[in-house]
Amino acid sequence: MIISLIVAASENNAIGKDNKLLWHLPNDMKFFKNTTWAMPVIMGRKTFDSLKKALPGRINIVITHQKDWKAEDAVIAKDLNDAMKKAEATHCKETFVIGGGEIFKQYLKVADKIYITRVHADLEGDTFFPIIDEKKWKLVSSDDFKKDEKHKYDYSFQLWEKK
Repeated sequence: MIISLIVAASENNAIGKDNKLLWHLPNDMKFFKNTTWAMPVIMGRKTFDSLKKALPGRINIVITHQKDWKAEDAVIAKDLNDAMKKAEATHCKETFVIGGGEIFKQYLKVADKIYITRVHADLEGDTFFPIIDEKKWKLVSSDDFKKDEKHKYDYSFQLWEKK
């Protein structure tokens, strides 16, 4: 199974602040939905809580250490290995890790791909995506878009693959 990270991050790798996104980019939301549709998505509990509900059309796997935590329409995992076993049990070809910062950092070691919407701005955040080590990762595609009336920042859809 392919393990992919999917994230939107600023030039300084900020991905959020106060458990919220730093921007509203409709094309990024559409890209995220289309890319992850019908696949398992793995996230930490704080990320799930920020969503307010399970993402429709996907198997939501939430990693938490809280034994009594429950969520409607979510599969609960106690750690990364447990989450991977639950994702593999779906027999999907790809699993997407969607955050947050600590979950990304831990999965970066085992990931095969990174789908990153690079927001071309330096923004203040309290949660960050790890730095992509270009000795281990290769940029295989990048589509650039200019800011417009619906998108406050220039951005690029990038795909990175492990070397």
